[in-house]
Amino acid sequence: MVKTLLKEVKEYKLSSILTPLCMVGEVVCEMIIPILMAKIVDDGIYGNNMEIIFKIGGLMFVIAILGLLAGLGGAYYGANASAGFAKNLRKAMFDNIQSFSFANIDKFSTSGLVTRLTTDVTNIQNAYMMILRMAMRAPASLIIAMIAAFTINAKLASIYLVAVIFLAIIMVTIMGKTTRYFKQVFEKYDELNESVQENVSAIRVVKAYVREEHENKKFKKAAANIYKMFVKAENNLVFISPVMSATVYICILLVSWFGAHLIVGGELTTGNLMSLLTYCMTILMNLMMLGMIFVMMTMASASGKRIAEVIEEKSSITNKENPIMEVKDGSIAFEHVNFEYNEDSEQPVLKDINLKIKSGETIGIIGGTGSAKSSLVNLISRLYDVSEGAVKVGGVDVRDYDLETLRDQVSVVLQKNVLFSGSILDNLRWGDKNASEEECKRACQMACADEFIEKMPEGYNTQIEQGGTNVSGGQRQRLCIARALLKKPKILILDDSTSAVDTSTDAKIRKAFAEEIPGTTKLIIAQRISSVQGCDRIIVMDDGKVNGFGTHDELLKSNDIYREVYESQTGASGDADFDEMN
Repeated sequence: MVKTLLKEVKEYKLSSILTPLCMVGEVVCEMIIPILMAKIVDDGIYGNNMEIIFKIGGLMFVIAILGLLAGLGGAYYGANASAGFAKNLRKAMFDNIQSFSFANIDKFSTSGLVTRLTTDVTNIQNAYMMILRMAMRAPASLIIAMIAAFTINAKLASIYLVAVIFLAIIMVTIMGKTTRYFKQVFEKYDELNESVQENVSAIRVVKAYVREEHENKKFKKAAANIYKMFVKAENNLVFISPVMSATVYICILLVSWFGAHLIVGGELTTGNLMSLLTYCMTILMNLMMLGMIFVMMTMASASGKRIAEVIEEKSSITNKENPIMEVKDGSIAFEHVNFEYNEDSEQPVLKDINLKIKSGETIGIIGGTGSAKSSLVNLISRLYDVSEGAVKVGGVDVRDYDLETLRDQVSVVLQKNVLFSGSILDNLRWGDKNASEEECKRACQMACADEFIEKMPEGYNTQIEQGGTNVSGGQRQRLCIARALLKKPKILILDDSTSAVDTSTDAKIRKAFAEEIPGTTKLIIAQRISSVQGCDRIIVMDDGKVNGFGTHDELLKSNDIYREVYESQTGASGDADFDEMN
């Protein structure tokens, strides 16, 4: 974990080195001052020598200024290094997330990734700042003060040594228990973020069903869980501060008591006792600082593991060596394909799929909910990899292609249509960033999106809100189809992406496809028979298997499932009346 995280320090290595060096410089200056103070007391005040007082006092002033400059340098370089480190961690995670396959994404919840990119990285940033500054300053100050104390009087300095060992044992014991609780805290943060994300994204549904009270209770429960876990963690840490304070006061009392006896016996000077008391406070205050670092490190340890999980996650789908960089045509073949989302699954989602689709064909795919229609088409663009068998595009196994090359030629309009904040043109150019406005308009004409775009006050420059909330479901679907068409793909997959479009518009879109992109292989997943009956051939899916494959007329004669769906949809309760009206 530590090695993975520290790789992201990168260009901030110099600042990371200069910060502790500045802190050591500040510590050295602070440790010299008590020695000079003792000299002023013993040689200046008791020796009645004003010259020594002025000389030593002037030297103390210079050293104090140097210490101040060193402290400022440590603060500046520490802030630069920690903020830069946090920036690189976020970028490393985000970049790796972009390479994830769907299988990798399934392992992490959206809310969990958000927590890692925000709360967890902030914890690491604060801890890194603490390590560079205080974790270097406190031990250095403690060690130098301890050496100086032993130099003055080993007997009295032994009191500090015992205190340090005692407190170290206490902190190590508590750390083991507390780390477990902080790990659970951040898992609860995931649940809280999930509650917020779900509520905000579905706020219209919440209000439509008057579920505000239910959502408030759900959020309150998630917040209460975080509170409980933090209380458990803090209960383990609550003893550190009072134990340290008690140790500090006991040390001061013991040093004062025994030091007074040594002064009376002539074994110690008053100036030396003042220096020892100063070092006593320095040692024990730095121990308390180490206690704060310990708490921060405990939290950071849990966050660091969660961040490292994302950075170290390897995509389950990668390019092989020397991948093929050109897709010959849009032909598709499934050869004894089995597929399962998890290796531990009891049975595969797709079972022994064998299909051959010619380039340029229009293929309809129908089936009940859970029949694995989407799973079937997801294998074509390698959103997932097959568990057994092979999927071939243009006569080549999809695993042999360069991923970017393959996905540029296989355009997918998914069930959930997503638009991004920006203008309509910005959204369309996700399909082709260099597309001209004329090309965008032509794609919209094929997708029947031009008719509503041109009615908007700003036309193609109309701003789309995040998620496309300011356009209807049917409009959103047509924009997504136009976006996919701009890729000029060899294979176009429409995954139930005309479900919110009326049957008349659906027919216009299918007609435009047939006339404008005859060479593109088109796969149309739909629930309506009317959307697929004009296709060259139709696949009927049932429980992860191909139940039938043929033309509309062939399936009506030979396939019970298709015939049953057709009869139900063209009866009095179906959508035939709507088709006739159009």
